[in-house]
Amino acid sequence: MNMLYHAFKVMSILLFLYYGMTVLFANAMVAEFARFGLARFRKLTGILELLGSLGLILGYFLPQFTVAAAGGLTLMMGVGVVVRLRCGDSLADALPAFVMLLINLYIVVYALGVR
Repeated sequence: MNMLYHAFKVMSILLFLYYGMTVLFANAMVAEFARFGLARFRKLTGILELLGSLGLILGYFLPQFTVAAAGGLTLMMGVGVVVRLRCGDSLADALPAFVMLLINLYIVVYALGVR
């Protein structure tokens, strides 16, 4: 299997475990989601990030989970980029979400066998 695919998958697993926990438990994220006008979606976002990470792990045993999890994370990061730009954040502030969008899109495309 492709080394880049596995590296991206492991990176996404680890980062979304971290991001999910941060969104759920860090006070800074409470303020950030309030700034975005999305305070009521903070816990849901954190849970979805954790589920996406767990789905990528399950994907090693049941490959269909990889496409679903990475696809969901790709969509979430797309929304994240739009939210940041609409709130007046710079492109640099939106860059981490955009990079994670591209990484998870690559995972989806690779897992589907599109070459």
